[in-house]
Amino acid sequence: MITNKRDEQAQGAWESYYGPNLGYVQEQYERYVNDPESVDETYRKVFQLWGAPPMASAELEPAAAPKSVALDGNLLKKGVDAGKLVWNIRTYGHLAADIDPLGILTKADTRVLEPEQYGLSQSDLEAFPASLIWDGAPDNVRTGWEAIQKLRQTYTGTIAYEFSHVHEVEERVWLNRQVENQSVVPLNAEQKKALLERLVEVDQFEEFLHKTFVGQKRFSIEGTDTMVPMLDELVRHMVDEGAEHILMGMAHRGRLNVLAHVLGKPYDKIFAEFHHSPNKKMFPSEGSMGINFGWTGDVKYHLGANRTVEGGDVKAKITLANNPSHLEYVNPVVEGFARAAQEDRTEPGYPQQDVNKAATVLIHGDSAFPGEGIVAETLNFNKLPGFQNGGTIHIIANNNIGFTTESKDSRSTHYASDLAKGYEIPIVHVNADDPEACINAMRLASEYRNKFKKDFLIDLVGYRRYGHNETDDPDTTQPLVYQKVKTHPRVAAIYADILIKEGVISKEESAQIIQQVQERLKAAYDRIKDKEQDPANSYHQTPAEERIAKIKTAVPIGKLRKINKDLLSRPDDFNVYPKLQRILERRETALNEGEKVDWGLAETLAFASIVADGKPIRLTGQDAERATFAHRNLVLHDTKNGSTYCPIHHLPDAKASFAIYNSPLSEAAVLGFEYGYNVYSPETLVIWEAQYGDFSNVAQVITDQFISAGRSKWGQKSSLVMLLPHGYEGAGPEHSSARLERFLQLGGEENFTVANVTTAAQYFHLLRRQAALTESEDARPLILMSPKSLIRNARVASSPAEFAEGTFKPVLEQPGLGGRPERVERIVLCSGKIAVELEEALEKSGEANEWLHILRVEQLYPFPEKEVAGILARFTNVKEILWVQEEPENMGAWRYIESKLRKVAPKDTPVNYNGRPERSSTASGFQQVHAFEQQQIVAAALNQKSIKHNITLGR
Repeated sequence: MITNKRDEQAQGAWESYYGPNLGYVQEQYERYVNDPESVDETYRKVFQLWGAPPMASAELEPAAAPKSVALDGNLLKKGVDAGKLVWNIRTYGHLAADIDPLGILTKADTRVLEPEQYGLSQSDLEAFPASLIWDGAPDNVRTGWEAIQKLRQTYTGTIAYEFSHVHEVEERVWLNRQVENQSVVPLNAEQKKALLERLVEVDQFEEFLHKTFVGQKRFSIEGTDTMVPMLDELVRHMVDEGAEHILMGMAHRGRLNVLAHVLGKPYDKIFAEFHHSPNKKMFPSEGSMGINFGWTGDVKYHLGANRTVEGGDVKAKITLANNPSHLEYVNPVVEGFARAAQEDRTEPGYPQQDVNKAATVLIHGDSAFPGEGIVAETLNFNKLPGFQNGGTIHIIANNNIGFTTESKDSRSTHYASDLAKGYEIPIVHVNADDPEACINAMRLASEYRNKFKKDFLIDLVGYRRYGHNETDDPDTTQPLVYQKVKTHPRVAAIYADILIKEGVISKEESAQIIQQVQERLKAAYDRIKDKEQDPANSYHQTPAEERIAKIKTAVPIGKLRKINKDLLSRPDDFNVYPKLQRILERRETALNEGEKVDWGLAETLAFASIVADGKPIRLTGQDAERATFAHRNLVLHDTKNGSTYCPIHHLPDAKASFAIYNSPLSEAAVLGFEYGYNVYSPETLVIWEAQYGDFSNVAQVITDQFISAGRSKWGQKSSLVMLLPHGYEGAGPEHSSARLERFLQLGGEENFTVANVTTAAQYFHLLRRQAALTESEDARPLILMSPKSLIRNARVASSPAEFAEGTFKPVLEQPGLGGRPERVERIVLCSGKIAVELEEALEKSGEANEWLHILRVEQLYPFPEKEVAGILARFTNVKEILWVQEEPENMGAWRYIESKLRKVAPKDTPVNYNGRPERSSTASGFQQVHAFEQQQIVAAALNQKSIKHNITLGR
């Protein structure tokens, strides 16, 4: 029985199909029921419009003449077009959204959102039920016209959505339903009042600083004030979900406000940093550099903080990372914080990760997000096994200005957030002048992150009330914008007016909230403005090197042999690559008397003994599992099924985790991540290996601003190890130098150790010493110029006794030389590969060379002055101290070490240089040129006749 006009039309439409045609339609419908995406869009619309086709008879009847009723093609087209309109509203509604507080952004072409663009009228849309074009339409939305209006309202308000680039259907459907069904619970009256109070605190804090400390930089948050209550909401949501750590990273804009209100840094402490130095005890007294060794501090808007909050049964630590003015470079550091906080490293094997234990939020600038490549490198961590952390919430604090540059000059994309689309990150744009929309955006972001364990981005669109800093006049570059800014009300006032109209508060209550905040600010200031800081008391700290030298790193030979045996065992059915199998088998006897341990085995024994001591290790790099030069092979691959096996994971003596991951093709973000991981898990020996040392150039910001200076600026300790393959072997300019000179130039206040060792045992002891330093007051990074060809050089291998009885020595003397001190006329000092080449040349010459002695400076920084001076004191007839290096004169160690050698050289003894002349490029690209130069350097160093001559190559 036909009950309505739609059923009548459907019946008529289906009657035009019969016989095989009807059978085909029925087949399409069955596919549609199982998977709508498996049939053509036309059929999907037909089935949505007319429902199921009639069942065919069990037996085909003789063909009958076709009925006169035909499918209404025009009606079908309107239904299809209505569906297109709905899709475009979801996809492009953001172009018409009200997300621009000042009304300064260029208006987009939004005709794609208009029914007329598809030939649809209001009456056309009213003829369709809402459910036909909007799956899941609310019950109170009945017609297609009402559906379009409701969807327009949803997708073009003060919060706009970009989800169409999310390829996972489940995620995209969930996101759209959350938005369209308004699943986010609206704020109640109490929450609205609390939100207003927070906005007033944010606003009045900036006002107080502006009036009290006139002309001082603070990089105010004004224009994106709602970021603070958004962070409050994030913390509440994540703690309620069980997060024990909330890790935050941001640049300087708004940092003071976030420190005060999200991290709970007392007002009076912040005011003290404006009024005078926060604590003179933190600084050296005049004329003294002894106090608080290694501390120089940083400006107030770079500093981080920690805070503990409680939610239910969970006590959570909130951390805002210290960050220099390199804006986005804190991103990977914070990602490393989070991964470290999520992992349990107490058991052998890979650490056990629980992504719910820690949540991450990164606050970006609108110019920096698309402009700085470190952002894309960090976003790429999202799904990588060794780096993912269950999703980061990103906020772009969008002022629509970068320094003084407008968006048209700073990016080629429509939105500042468009970079995130390439990583399928959902994006929400929200008007910073609508606090409730901002809170809803954060709730959606938090729920998505916790459900799908992926990143989410909120583009908080606001403005900047002052210039780049408060001493800058923005009218010179953005006069029209700042005409609007000067007359634009603050968000706290806008929201107060809304709540007054809603009857949530009265005008008197609003004024009282402002007064109470002002009184708290004034009271805090009164506590510090007349307070004098205690005078500094100078003291001197014992150099760390004296304590570090006492660390015992030897491992009994019996224990080493057991570890080695255990490392060589693996499942019987595991098929190792035959060539590698032979290499591994040679290790079986390496610890026997009279045998030698090569570089690769020394490293493996160091790692294994460290985890056996209960110290976790994390090692990453572009080829870390096998190593660039295939010496490591700590993750074996089965040749038949591709499965993997890591021997250290199955070591019976292991008491801690061993994580080893191949990293993406990135240096800056990966090195930043590892630094952050180490800072947040100081008990872990964290190691980053460059594919070639030269490539660490790309991570120079991380080296300069964090690794070398983090402790000095922020009191932030790290024991990170950087393995940088280094050595001149004719491989050309980009595969020779790890830029040793740059690290030596950065050396100061015992901030790190720079070494260039020449034996496997030295490497073993150096790694074990570094592991022993973790968590201690003497923890500091280790920069190691690691070898390339030397890895397999027999001269680098060490005897078993050197591992079982030795220790790291900052200086090594060349065996066979210096036996007759009174006859030595030249003492050569060198470091790294050139020392081994000198040894080879000496052996080939077969001469006694009593006139010569060679010292290998294995640790370059801190310079081992006492050790070198003690050795030189034995030689009373020296005519020349000669520094030999393979790097050009303006590179390598010479410019650093010359003054130090002159200081320890016997009186009136010249200190000369032997090596390549000054050059602009690190190395020659021609093998024959390299070989000739290298031979010349070695020959000159071993030529007795050249004593007292400056023998720079080429002069």
